[in-house]
Amino acid sequence: MSKHRKHTKLTRRNNGNYANNEIAILGVKCSIITDLVQKTAKKLQKTVKIAYLDASHNNEIVAPSIDTYTFHSSGNLDANCVEELNPFNARIQLSQYDLVFINGNHYQGEKQILILDNEKEASVLKRLDQLTNIQFVIKMSDDSKYFDFLEEKYPHIKNLKCYQIDEIDKISNHINNLIQENIAPVQSLILAGGLSSRMGTDKGLLDYHGMPQREYLYEQLSKIFLHYNEGQKGVYYSARQHQDISGNSIVDKFKGLGPFGAICSAFQENPNTAWFVIATDVPFVNNKIIHTLLKHRNPKKIATTVKGKGKEFPEPLITIWEPKAYPILLSYLAQGYSCPRKVLINSDVEIVEIDDYYIQNINTPQEFEQAKKELNK
Repeated sequence: MSKHRKHTKLTRRNNGNYANNEIAILGVKCSIITDLVQKTAKKLQKTVKIAYLDASHNNEIVAPSIDTYTFHSSGNLDANCVEELNPFNARIQLSQYDLVFINGNHYQGEKQILILDNEKEASVLKRLDQLTNIQFVIKMSDDSKYFDFLEEKYPHIKNLKCYQIDEIDKISNHINNLIQENIAPVQSLILAGGLSSRMGTDKGLLDYHGMPQREYLYEQLSKIFLHYNEGQKGVYYSARQHQDISGNSIVDKFKGLGPFGAICSAFQENPNTAWFVIATDVPFVNNKIIHTLLKHRNPKKIATTVKGKGKEFPEPLITIWEPKAYPILLSYLAQGYSCPRKVLINSDVEIVEIDDYYIQNINTPQEFEQAKKELNK
């Protein structure tokens, strides 16, 4: 007899204790940890988004009576909130970061950087159980030693890469490599579930290239992503419930929300991948455009999108949506908005400008006939 499940089992994003990608630093006093975080973050800030989870040492602080958010025109936010650290809430608050450093003297992280300081042997012994996945070691000085209990519990610890505390460039490069290893793969989503009311027939079945457009996209994208994802095809149709469609498909779970719901459904299916989303009514988008978008992908942003040089707004249905976009999309939905373009316009995105010609939307029979003539030239 199968066990009764009270709640629907959903695919969860790969998270640590507090964030998708987290590294706790421990082994020395807090001021040294903070200094190391600041120096490495400064080196990496142009290419990755980093946060730091720490605990206050001020015993005189009292809880405020109200939450206060003070914004400055420079882009700085000073927040003072009545809030305790909660892993579930923290994963939402920290979901936009490529890496979260954690002060390991206060909180445990899924990965660790161990700093060896002869004066802190007792501190490391106290936190020995927190050392579950050491990435590399840093020595405070040339004579910093590997404590006996470390070698006893981790016989191969001396085989790990080891740096001196002042080798900031080398430390930063190592951390950057760890971040790059954690960048999500990209899968593709063909929006094939639309009602095509203005066209009067399913736009995904229109023939521009000798076969139905959705099948043409599936074939082309399979070749591209087979190469891009090192042998993993990763191409899916977004489909309505009971829609007759062959091939990998993700049935729309957010009904009545159009492309917005299709994107959210893809993330619900797999929140650990980025999704390249493309509509079936943009037949002038070719392989070169797709390769260009992949080449300029910026995982630091919530999305990498195209915009026509003569257009005011980006095209949400020719866009790579990063995993960090999912909670933002849901927050817009909670406010009553289901426009993916509105999300792009009001978020930190990478924009690739292309000629307007490539992003023509074909919505009527007359536009279809004209587009087919142009494509057949």
